[in-house]
Amino acid sequence: MRAVVQCVSSASVSVDGQVISTISRGLMVLVGIGSDDNATDISNLANKILSLRVFADPENPEKLWRTNVKDIDGDILCVSQFTLFANTTKGNKPDFHQAMASGTSREMYSTFLDKIRQLYKPEKIKDGVFGAMMSVSLTNEGPVTFTLDTRKFEYVDTPGGGRSSENKGSVVEKIDPEE
Repeated sequence: MRAVVQCVSSASVSVDGQVISTISRGLMVLVGIGSDDNATDISNLANKILSLRVFADPENPEKLWRTNVKDIDGDILCVSQFTLFANTTKGNKPDFHQAMASGTSREMYSTFLDKIRQLYKPEKIKDGVFGAMMSVSLTNEGPVTFTLDTRKFEYVDTPGGGRSSENKGSVVEKIDPEE
């Protein structure tokens, strides 16, 4: 599974000009489900999103990266986003074969939402309309944006303290369930 996570002061999703969901301070999360994703990916991604320390210390705003969305009692707006699995390496037309098929993906996305609601406060978790053409509006704080991937790419330390990646050019964090 892949997610683009953004710290926001507000965000909303509209379908056909009608606002479906809206949140105040918290996280805007675009969620993509790959053809080989499973329950472990759901659990790992939900846990990572909820524990990711991306907010400043409320007592001392100068101390960045101290608190997670639960610590600030923040909201989370999730939007299904199959295009996160687009392959754009050949030609100009995106290839979506790595994305999970719509029916199965709908079930996985619903399970992901259930999991994140179970781990946090259900009333704090909002979402769009699966498969609909949505308009997403947000005010990004920072801007702070992270790309998470449950298992596709892995950054490793290299001699000299630099970083390398199995997939050069990707800015993706592999989620380690042990963290």
